[in-house]
Amino acid sequence: MKYIIVKFNIPTGELRQTASELLADSMGEIGFEAFEDTEDGINGYIQEDMFHDEIVSQQIAQLPFEGIHITYTAEKAEDKNWNQEWEEQGFDPICVDGKITIYDAKHTAETPQLTDLEIGIEPVQAFGSGTHQTTQMIVSQLLALDLSQKRVLDCGCGTGILGIVAAKLGVHEVIGYDIDEWSVENSEHNARLNNVENLTVLLGNSSVLSHVCGVFDVVMANINRNILLDDMHNFKDVMGSNAKLILSGFYTEDAESLIQKATDNGLELLSTTTKDNWCCLVFGN
Repeated sequence: MKYIIVKFNIPTGELRQTASELLADSMGEIGFEAFEDTEDGINGYIQEDMFHDEIVSQQIAQLPFEGIHITYTAEKAEDKNWNQEWEEQGFDPICVDGKITIYDAKHTAETPQLTDLEIGIEPVQAFGSGTHQTTQMIVSQLLALDLSQKRVLDCGCGTGILGIVAAKLGVHEVIGYDIDEWSVENSEHNARLNNVENLTVLLGNSSVLSHVCGVFDVVMANINRNILLDDMHNFKDVMGSNAKLILSGFYTEDAESLIQKATDNGLELLSTTTKDNWCCLVFGN
């Protein structure tokens, strides 16, 4: 996944720390995923296709500071596997609702017999090992549904974990897509690892849906708030009758804007789940 590193220069002074925190919050609203403190201010990381210079400038201009002049430079971040250290360490098995166990297939010699259903994942620079609260909440929602012979769409599929869970729960077909080649390859690899043959993964953003025939019974997306807002109409367009839309990847304070956007698109809120300030919303049409 290709990233832009934006180096923000914040003048020294008693308000510098406050300015840094508000700046990070503001940049997070437009897609920045991580920050680090520097001697000059902070560095922010954002996916290359989400970076827009004019939007960054607008966000800075709206900050409530007088006499603090924030400047920045942007450059391409080193193209490497930022998750390598975490991947090498592995992760402990995750049990969701006492029904399904997600384990680290790369570092586990034997399949852990904790539940009737086990899924092994080998994450390679892709989001979705099962350890994150948002992934677990969506898995829990899938477990509560009757997915037999249903058709499921996984938007921003990452490791493919959600699509693989759906396949193991009896769906007829799963279509996934992701903007990152690493994720597409990793999803396909993990599908083979779990003997899943009815998962198809496409490279691209929600525009790939224009090339997908038919509608879906379940649409799920574990992506950041801004992409969810932008793609809400695309999700609605591919939902069949009585379909469910499951969204996560955002904080509880972002739920209101997503609920409003979904309502504007003719969707009805069915349930809200939170875990450690992360949120999962389920809508119906």
